[in-house]
Amino acid sequence: MVDRFQLYGYWRSSAAYRVRIALNLKGLEYEQVPVHLARDGGEQHRAEFHEISPQAQVPVLRHGARLIRQSLAIIEYLDELHPDPPLLPAVSRDRARVRALAMAVACDIHPINNLRVMQYLERELGANEAQRLAWMQHWMALGLEGLEAQVADHPSTGDFCEGDTPTLADCCLVPQLYNARRFELDLSPWPTLLRIEANCRMLPAFQDAAPEAQPDAP
Repeated sequence: MVDRFQLYGYWRSSAAYRVRIALNLKGLEYEQVPVHLARDGGEQHRAEFHEISPQAQVPVLRHGARLIRQSLAIIEYLDELHPDPPLLPAVSRDRARVRALAMAVACDIHPINNLRVMQYLERELGANEAQRLAWMQHWMALGLEGLEAQVADHPSTGDFCEGDTPTLADCCLVPQLYNARRFELDLSPWPTLLRIEANCRMLPAFQDAAPEAQPDAP
């Protein structure tokens, strides 16, 4: 039976962006179910979506009767279900490196810069727009500096974060750099990351996953 996937996401969600890249790299067809994170207080907070995502977050992948949450878990699920092409290397040492690079984005940079954190800073702590932008740029720069140090001149770095084919790490890197540009961060201090990103963006899987290419983009 042909796999039927539904992806609950938002065109500008970097976490959903990661999953779209992975689905595209795998050549898997999927239906997008848009969840507007800003309209009417955020559709992710509606009761009907709470049953799908108790954390009120996207993405969520529906596969048959299963609901898989959290972008990295979704991507690894897809990688195990459809192992070709692999998004994690065969060698355990290399696999650990890819996971570490991916987690540096998904666990360190992104969580303290996402929409609900920005809303809390504004509504509860009274941070103005300039202060919120400074917050975003500070934490993104700190994280990207660490990423650059891990890939620059590393013997495992190739055209992509690990070797010469895209991996889970690249699925996370490209959306994060998109976010950084959105918040006016100067990326010139990190040339290796920019080189890898340029290689990724030459591939249709990355092009088709871009926020502006999504059906719910304005």
